[in-house]
Amino acid sequence: MTERDLDDPKGLIRESYRMEGIGPAECRSIFLDWALSLPEGRDSGTAISGLLDRYAAAAPEHPMTQVLRDGQATMATPRRRGGWRSRARN
Repeated sequence: MTERDLDDPKGLIRESYRMEGIGPAECRSIFLDWALSLPEGRDSGTAISGLLDRYAAAAPEHPMTQVLRDGQATMATPRRRGGWRSRARN
């Protein structure tokens, strides 16, 4: 039995790199599933960096590489989405 990969617990990212003809839309969907499957407490930014280190050099043009880079950029610049704290108070 192999040790569980903390960066890719279900192997979703690994498998996406093995799929022939996969496109950006499918990669985004897989990325969302991947993000939801990260263990509690696992930093997604660290996991994305680890996955890019593992796969990006061998597959720089793969759509998942771009999705991971986009995810990394989004993680680096979080933004507030609203809610009661962002509303004006009297």
